[in-house]
Amino acid sequence: MRQFTTGDLNKQIGDVTDVASREPVILTRHNKPRFVLMSYEHYQRMRSGGDPRRAHHISEMPDEHAELFDEAIERLARGESYDDEP
Repeated sequence: MRQFTTGDLNKQIGDVTDVASREPVILTRHNKPRFVLMSYEHYQRMRSGGDPRRAHHISEMPDEHAELFDEAIERLARGESYDDEP
């Protein structure tokens, strides 16, 4: 989650709201998190429980996903990016 200061919000409202349209943004004041800015759609999904994303423990990960995860970690360890073809 990206962070901006409340001063950034005043000076760069277009940039901050652009990021907030894609993901929640933390707004800090005096180096402490104070607010979260997010799109109305994201807020509605949170309130309604309609967001299908969930966090799972790695022990619950299906084997095929674990293999893909391991391959991606290996590519990153070699200095390759996510988008590099295996």
